[in-house]
Amino acid sequence: LSLSIALALLAISMAVPSPYAIHRMSSNYSRFALTLFMLLLQATRRAFATAAFSTTPSSSSAFVSRPSSAAAHPSSQRQRGKEASGQRQYRTSPLAVSLKDSTLSMANRTIAFSTMPTLDDQDGSSTIADRPTEMTEAERYLFDLNGFLIVRGVLTPDEIAAAHAAIDDNADEAVPRSDGALRNAIPGSPMYGSGPPRLDLGGIFEWGEVESRVFKSILAHPRLVPLFHGLLGKGYRLDHIPFVLMNNRGGEGFQLHGGTVDCTSGEYNSNLAYTCHNGSIRSNLLGCNVMLVDHNPGDGGFCVVPGSHKSNFKMPQGMVDGLAHAEYILQPATKAGDVVLFSEGTVHGAMGWTSDTQRRCALYRFAPATMSYGRSYFQGDAGVEKGGGATSWPPKFYEGLDDAQRAVLEPPYANRLDRPNIREDGEVEITQRSGRKKRHDNDVFKTKYF
Repeated sequence: LSLSIALALLAISMAVPSPYAIHRMSSNYSRFALTLFMLLLQATRRAFATAAFSTTPSSSSAFVSRPSSAAAHPSSQRQRGKEASGQRQYRTSPLAVSLKDSTLSMANRTIAFSTMPTLDDQDGSSTIADRPTEMTEAERYLFDLNGFLIVRGVLTPDEIAAAHAAIDDNADEAVPRSDGALRNAIPGSPMYGSGPPRLDLGGIFEWGEVESRVFKSILAHPRLVPLFHGLLGKGYRLDHIPFVLMNNRGGEGFQLHGGTVDCTSGEYNSNLAYTCHNGSIRSNLLGCNVMLVDHNPGDGGFCVVPGSHKSNFKMPQGMVDGLAHAEYILQPATKAGDVVLFSEGTVHGAMGWTSDTQRRCALYRFAPATMSYGRSYFQGDAGVEKGGGATSWPPKFYEGLDDAQRAVLEPPYANRLDRPNIREDGEVEITQRSGRKKRHDNDVFKTKYF
């Protein structure tokens, strides 16, 4: 329409016979036609915009984030009661919070990012195909920067409940660290608490196929395997017997310890070494703390000195006990079902426990294929006549394991020597060595391997 009017006016102006008049009128009418055209075009655009937004919901519900079930784990009896009554507890994403504060000025606008899940969103419905198959750039950066990494929502609420039920059934086997020689902190320090000893509960791999299932799942958990590969390499192995740490209110923690450079002596500790070369991270011993209850800010429990895996000096006096430079000691906030991976080369410990909920977490340690710190896998103390000397864990460890989990219980030896490796799809492959070389070794050493 605008174009038609403009052309009509231009035709009228061209009908004037005088050359001077033609010039004058053409100029005036052209300016008028152009102005009219622009006004009509702007009105048309506004009409289309109004039609487009007329179907957009004006409800402020656009600012409610999709719930993240990583925060929905029942970390106490109170929380489990709420979940049982249908009152599930969700954590709103930081982005949703910031948008929610702006609803007064933006109530009728839809923000596409407001419904995005948080980075740690785990609703328990994802399949192995949905999970990452290798360590991400962000995970590499954060671990290399801090020496530890929090992996959110690894265990589901049902798995957490099963772990608690198994612990409850075996709690009478917990051993208190009550003797003076077993205490881990000095009285009066933040790590000491108000005095009750820590409780250590072993045997979590020997409670039978049902009660041990959740604890054994950590060996090759689909969410953790890419991280184990990224921090330890393929062929990673279990190095220590895992167990459950428990603290009642006031229970003792653990003074700071560890460090690639030992935090108390200042000596280089190759057993706990951390390296990063050409983007490849390797930690000679990796701690894996599976949180079974919430650890809120100020509750106590696991603490760490971020970045200390790269320190070249021992700690200043008083710091290992939390009596000096406490502002550099961090107690990460975690939820039940989260997992904290940390290099044993990162100085770490535990604050005294202050929550009314009993602290419970399962502690594992893993190593690269060729590394060994512990010797539990080596049954050397039993005597040859009783199977001593066999490179195997206690028999019950192997009950109910799949091939991937069983591969993690291999003793230390190189991948090239027919070691089972977990693939990205969760299946297991054998890293074959040349058959001709194995025959040669057998000719020379009378055994398949050198």
